[in-house]
Amino acid sequence: MNDKPIIAMNADFRPAKSETFSFTWMHTGYYDSVSQSGGVPIMLPPMAEDDDLRRVLEQIDGLVLTGCKLDLDPIRLGFEPHPVTRPMPPRREEFDRRLAKLAYEMKIPTLAIGSGMQTLNLICGGSLFQHLSEDVYKSLCHRDAVENCLRHVIEIVPGTKMDGIYGPGEIRVNSDHHMAIDQLAPNFRVSATALDGVIEAYESISEDWWCLGTQFHPESESSSALDMQVFEAFIDGVKDQQVSGADILSFDQARRAA
Repeated sequence: MNDKPIIAMNADFRPAKSETFSFTWMHTGYYDSVSQSGGVPIMLPPMAEDDDLRRVLEQIDGLVLTGCKLDLDPIRLGFEPHPVTRPMPPRREEFDRRLAKLAYEMKIPTLAIGSGMQTLNLICGGSLFQHLSEDVYKSLCHRDAVENCLRHVIEIVPGTKMDGIYGPGEIRVNSDHHMAIDQLAPNFRVSATALDGVIEAYESISEDWWCLGTQFHPESESSSALDMQVFEAFIDGVKDQQVSGADILSFDQARRAA
């Protein structure tokens, strides 16, 4: 019997243009990382109906909220658009928001990466900076306008999931963003920060919900070999929550039978 957990991942989306059809696609690193860590990846297109989406989510074991090279719409965040901001297609952002909301409500074990981390923070009551170099005093460079392999140091908070994955101290991670978390949602605690204080990782404070968000991209070609441990910890967390859920269900069944 195959006991590998089924992991869903939201896909990227591009609307039709005059010379091309609309299409849905995904960075190979996401599903390769899930597969290599012991999960079975499936791709979620931007579905229109919440009932259909919920039906699919009831069949999976975990969720990766993927990132995007484009940004969340600053107008929806209450900002005047910055010249460097490039909003993602509305269909993608709307679907990602609905998916994140259901993931939280259903307590699906979740790994949220890049803009996926930002979206989940918004859905749970947090807020974002639109442009770090202007919104954060003495901010580091978090995006290279030419190269996509920028790396910087992050500091890991002791006793967190990130501490369990990498160990204590400082590590270097890839960085390619200009938006970031401002106020952290009350459901989360900080797991790692950049040296300028920008939140680079968070985790759920609920014992019944395994959730980790990373601003960096452990699935990317610019990641280090150690970053695969993020996906391995996620798959372990999915399995642990399955066991905990089964134990609670067995207890409830026994109590009703008594």
